Amino acid sequence: MSIAIGDAVALTRELVRVDSRNPTLVAGAPGEGRVARVLADVLEAWGFDVTVREAAPGRPNVVARLGGRAGGRSLMLNGHIDVVGVEGMTHAPWDPVVREGRIYGRGSSDMKAGVSAMCAAAARAAAASGGALDGEIIITAVVDEEYSSLGTRALITEGVRADAAIVTEPTGLRIMPAHKGFVWVDVLVHGRAAHGSRWDVGVDAIRNAGLLLAALDALDAELLPSREHALLGRPSLHASTIEGGIGLSTYPDKCRFTIERRTIPGETTAAVMAEIEEAFTRVRARRPSLDANVSMIFEQPPSDVSTESPIVRALDGALRACGEEVNIMGMSAWTDAAILNEAGIPAICFGPGDIGLAHAAEEYVRVDEIERATLVLAALAMEWTRKGA
Repeated sequence: MSIAIGDAVALTRELVRVDSRNPTLVAGAPGEGRVARVLADVLEAWGFDVTVREAAPGRPNVVARLGGRAGGRSLMLNGHIDVVGVEGMTHAPWDPVVREGRIYGRGSSDMKAGVSAMCAAAARAAAASGGALDGEIIITAVVDEEYSSLGTRALITEGVRADAAIVTEPTGLRIMPAHKGFVWVDVLVHGRAAHGSRWDVGVDAIRNAGLLLAALDALDAELLPSREHALLGRPSLHASTIEGGIGLSTYPDKCRFTIERRTIPGETTAAVMAEIEEAFTRVRARRPSLDANVSMIFEQPPSDVSTESPIVRALDGALRACGEEVNIMGMSAWTDAAILNEAGIPAICFGPGDIGLAHAAEEYVRVDEIERATLVLAALAMEWTRKGA
């Protein structure tokens, strides 16, 4: 395999050819090992200093560096190499055909095009500087973003840092400096099984669960709309799954449901859990027999970088220098930018592709967007790492 230095389109197609489904999400999936090796080989051929290190058994991150001379700033370009399942897709998932200016395939938009653009941009920036970048560009191609972000968390634990970061998620070339977080919550409601005729003995776990869900509905309808972020709007809450019951003529002994609470910057998991408990306490006051256990399943923080921050201003300038429009918006999906920001690395999202096509039955990325993103990222990298910038 030979790909010309800085050819983001060819690299996108090569990466899409490789099945890198996340094995935590898809039983028996191969994981990211093979696609990491393919990418590492390309970057080594392009002149990067490449390290491949496992974030989990058989699941390696690729970290590649260019430059590093004293005097310039460092820029991390971050993207994930895992993809989701392919059930229900309307085209071949691993055959990156080009039709009508689009590359099709699972991961084409989310986000192998972004990974390819950031790698090609770094290579072009280094070439334009004659191989003498004042600062350092750090490519971090990571595993497991689609589940629990083992890859980016491992980078932080290992001490990988930069002065700023771009996460090249599909934003349609818009600057996205903020996104929501989320908290997943499990609620187990206990009842007492009894014959359907024995109202005096049975305790209906499903009806009691309904009372709790009504309290959460009020929380979402009345309290959460009063909070708002300039780019992200209001936080939200929805019921995700529910199960319970034994039979038509039996009082259900338990009912379990899960909820997802999307958080905006400034909200904490502790405060979210306290609000849910408070809502349930009001229900228990009306129904003393209600017995429910509430526990957090998983959480990811929101992400927020000021629109006046140096990295946002620099990306704004790079877009203008490349003749692109500047649009600043909030990101609808969660990304690893939140983890980087928590570690003190100002991280924003920018890349080719449409987040609306992520995980979809039809997934593609426009070829021209890959090239335009690469040009912008190369301009950003050159300016950001310039000595005295």
